Amino acid sequence: MSEIKKVTVEELKEKAKIPGRKALKWHPFYKGKVEVMPKCAITSFDDFGVWYTPGVAEPCKEIAKDPEKVFEHTNKWNYVAVASDGTRVLGLGDIGPLAGLPVMEGKALLFKYLGGVDAFPIMIDTKDPDEFIQAVKWIAPTFGGINLEDIASPKCFYILDRLREELDIPVWHDDQQGTAAITLAGIINGLKIVGKKLNEVLYAIIGVGAANTCLIRTLIKAGVPPRNIIAVDSKGILHPNREDIEELKEKNPYKYKIAMETNGEGRTGGIAEALKGVDVCVAASKPGPGTIKKEWAAQMNDDAIMFAEANPIPEIWPWEAKEAGIRIFGTGRSDFPNQVNNSLGFPGIFRGTLDVRARTITDEMHIAAAYAIAEVAEQKGLREDYIVPTMDDWEVFPHEATAVAMKAIEQGVARIKLSRNEIYENALAIIKEAREKTKTLMKAGLIKPPPPL
Repeated sequence: MSEIKKVTVEELKEKAKIPGRKALKWHPFYKGKVEVMPKCAITSFDDFGVWYTPGVAEPCKEIAKDPEKVFEHTNKWNYVAVASDGTRVLGLGDIGPLAGLPVMEGKALLFKYLGGVDAFPIMIDTKDPDEFIQAVKWIAPTFGGINLEDIASPKCFYILDRLREELDIPVWHDDQQGTAAITLAGIINGLKIVGKKLNEVLYAIIGVGAANTCLIRTLIKAGVPPRNIIAVDSKGILHPNREDIEELKEKNPYKYKIAMETNGEGRTGGIAEALKGVDVCVAASKPGPGTIKKEWAAQMNDDAIMFAEANPIPEIWPWEAKEAGIRIFGTGRSDFPNQVNNSLGFPGIFRGTLDVRARTITDEMHIAAAYAIAEVAEQKGLREDYIVPTMDDWEVFPHEATAVAMKAIEQGVARIKLSRNEIYENALAIIKEAREKTKTLMKAGLIKPPPPL
């Protein structure tokens, strides 16, 4: 691993404040980050008779006869709702739907610029999961997909499961599936570097919220034996004999299932005990430093892999992990090597999903995305400090879109079938066009440069 400069907590906190200072000037300057723009030609006012009444009645009648024609006559094929109730926004907690809106606008911006997807922030003013589900079902006819965002655990699992079952368009929770996909990609490449196999190593999963609950399910689907996974929440290692096991069964069946099916050695204790003799650690828990102590990390096996994904400060400093013998280390931050960032996942995953008009996003589809993400980094040359692509590696998005679309076709959840080359070229063209439109508007001065601090 390349040498990492030691910095203090204070220095990192000051650096982390810079985007916030800019945000307070830039957000009111632009008054939002996304807007609706025409995509059809308007050559004269006569064209409105085609795009609106009376001409629009003809496609309406076609859709009434054959609902699938909606994908041909409207932009439904490329619309995604970024739906949230604002109950778990970033690290800010339950700040509500109004305060969460800037985040969902930002997500919509990433969708468009990185994946060419027309995404809309949809803030839903309820904390009741069943009301939230009903609200999404009511608006679903407009959209080709639903991206759930920043919803508190454990209701986020219930909402995702229900909507996946009840809608015929893909529903995705990025805090779960997106984070799981990029983390799996990092694990795949990390294991290649150290010469270990996915289904043979031991895993310590620190934190059992939305991200890691889905990661555990993803690892198992990808071939990891459940007994090889040791999960730790705020009360310690999950196992069938924990004092709160009946409470978990009633209040958090997802965590209960993990307690009953993983931890083949029957370990008890906390993080220290979970790390002994394991090969891979993924932490998505309490910000550090010190959540994971250096002496605990030193108890991992040789050639260990660790992702400390808490923000703004990872659970353990990179240099402490290196001193403890960790060979491959990643965080959620962009200023350290190996940033595990779900922005590498959702734009390409939805691009591929939408392009074949898939009815759902299966676990196998986001696992296919993980392998595609890993392949792009491998093609560029794996190093201990480069195991996943960065957002600058734009080719990752059409590459994973293709993998996801092909898996959808293979699994029979795609409405249309295209060749691998058709999928790739289509995704590439849409993503390039989205970027070029933004650059053109900036060059023309229609998007003004941001104000200085």
